[in-house]
Amino acid sequence: MSYDAVSAYTLVVGDDDEPATVSVHTTADDAWRELDTLIRERCAMRPRPRRLIDPDATSRLADAWRAADPDTRYWQVTAHRLPLMLPQIAAVSAARSDRLRRASA
Repeated sequence: MSYDAVSAYTLVVGDDDEPATVSVHTTADDAWRELDTLIRERCAMRPRPRRLIDPDATSRLADAWRAADPDTRYWQVTAHRLPLMLPQIAAVSAARSDRLRRASA
């Protein structure tokens, strides 16, 4: 068995008034964009235009939201490295695909 690793990002946003929102994302940008969206929805702000998300600006916005009630509001973005076991057949199939791709090029 060989091992590979993938990245995942979890986002948790909540307060005492309602259940926490938990989501898992494949990229950090997706997690920060979702945090921005959730905080804007909770503050009745208009959505951010589609463009690159600035994690610093998003964390300042989330911190400002939390500062209004720091005893009950919380948010967290966490990065994870998840090891995956790849069976030998996957390595053989990948090598075969690479050989076929090179042969057809």
